[in-house]
Amino acid sequence: MLTEFGKIFIFFILGAVFVSGGLITNWAIRPSRPTREKTMIYECGEDAEGPAHIRFNIRFYVIALAFLLFDLEFVLLFPWATVFRGLGAPAFWLGMVFIVVLLVGDAYLWKKGDLDWVLPTPVKPDLGTLLTHDKPRFRPAKPTVDTPVPAETAPTT
Repeated sequence: MLTEFGKIFIFFILGAVFVSGGLITNWAIRPSRPTREKTMIYECGEDAEGPAHIRFNIRFYVIALAFLLFDLEFVLLFPWATVFRGLGAPAFWLGMVFIVVLLVGDAYLWKKGDLDWVLPTPVKPDLGTLLTHDKPRFRPAKPTVDTPVPAETAPTT
């Protein structure tokens, strides 16, 4: 007699057999007629340019991840929207909290600039930009009342 884990193990074994059997059958009966066009790299109908291993901009992944998260969360709102009247006020307010969390996350991504495709070039700070007043990174100390005015800038009467 099999336990519940034994039944699950049998399902895993059968799944592996069916997948590997399909792959092996496909490999055994397929025709092998390579041509120059078939062995070329296919890139959305365009000819491949440049090396295959290039560094992608991280914004591709950030936007894709944000899309997946928000898309999944909005998909979860559809069942809630169809039954929240039957569940009462607590279900309604829980849904509203969920929507507020979505809006806060969206506002965070927007404010951070992750939804902008073209970002301004970042300023790399060095000692000169940190100490000048052109783009002050630190606020200079406010002069006190007792600070004497230099003679060159003193008003003449």
